[in-house]
Amino acid sequence: MVRSGIIAVALLATVTGAAAQSYPAKPVRVIVPFAPGGNVDITARTIAPGLAELLGQQMLVDNRPGAGGSIGTNVVAKAAPDGYTIMVASSSVMTNGPALYKNLPYDIVRDLAPVGRIAVVPLALVVHPSVPARTTKELIAVAKAQGGNMLMGNAGVGTTNHLIAELFMIRTGAKMNLIPYKGSGPALIDLVAGHIFAHVDQISSALPFIKEKRIRAIAVTTAKRAAAVPDVPTLAESGVPGFDASTVTGVLAPAATPRDVIAKLNGALQKVLATPAVRDRFTTLGAEVQPGSSEELGKFIRDDLAQWVKVVKQAGIKVP
Repeated sequence: MVRSGIIAVALLATVTGAAAQSYPAKPVRVIVPFAPGGNVDITARTIAPGLAELLGQQMLVDNRPGAGGSIGTNVVAKAAPDGYTIMVASSSVMTNGPALYKNLPYDIVRDLAPVGRIAVVPLALVVHPSVPARTTKELIAVAKAQGGNMLMGNAGVGTTNHLIAELFMIRTGAKMNLIPYKGSGPALIDLVAGHIFAHVDQISSALPFIKEKRIRAIAVTTAKRAAAVPDVPTLAESGVPGFDASTVTGVLAPAATPRDVIAKLNGALQKVLATPAVRDRFTTLGAEVQPGSSEELGKFIRDDLAQWVKVVKQAGIKVP
C-alpha cells in the first residue's frame, strides 16, 4: 500500500512537471477588472504582445469591469488553476478594496496566487498655487491653522488616492476637509480652478499641470523620488519617516496554479519588462517598471493590506 502510494505521488509529480513544461499549449486569457483605457488596461496591453512572443501563445486581454474590480477578480479566483486565466491587477484590487470591503466573494491572499510585480505609479501631494506652502512642514502648519477646514479632493471612497490622503493626515495630524469626487480627474480639475486646495494624485495625471505650474507638488508618496519629478522630495525626506505608498500593478493567477507555471510566467514577465520599448512606454505613463518575484509580490500584498486595514479603522471610513 505504501509503495503504491509513493508510485502514485511520483506519477502525479511527473505529469504535473510535464504539463508545466508544455505550458502554454493554448491561448491565455488575461483578465483586466476595469474598463478599457485606464491604467490597468493600458498596462495589460503593453505587456501582452511580449508575453505572447515569449510563450508562443496569444494573450487575450478580457475586460471584466464592475464593482471596483471585484467582478473581474472573482472570475480569476474561481477559474481553473491551470495558468490559462490570469489577471493584471492594481493596488485597488490587491489591497485597497480588500481592506475596505468585508463581503468580497474571495480572499485576495487565499484565493489568488501572485505571479509578479509590473510597475509602480508614484503619487504626489499637490496644492493650488495660492496655498502659502512649499514644503510638507509648511503645508501641515497651514492645515492645522485652518482647523481642519482646508478643502482637499477625495477621488472616491476607498481609492488609492483617498487612502493615501487619510494616511497622510493620520501620520501628521494635519486634518483636512475631504471633498468627494467621482474620480481623480474631476478633483484635479477643481484643484486647478482653485475650488479645492490640496489633492493626492497619480504623477501620470498630475504631471502636465505640475510642469505648467498650475499646481504645486509638495512631495511624492513613495520611498524614493519619482523620476518624472526628481526635484520633488519624498514625504519621508520631508519629516514623515517611513511613508511609502503608491499604485502598484502586478499579475495574479488562481491560488492552486502549479508553481512551475507561475515561475514560467514570472520569467517571461521579467524579460518583457526589461525591453527598452516596454520600459519607455511605462515611463511616458508616469510609471516606473519594478519587476519582482512571486514571493516579493505576495509579501507586498500582505504588508500593504495590513497597512490599509489599520488606516480604514483609524480613519473610521465606512462604505454603504
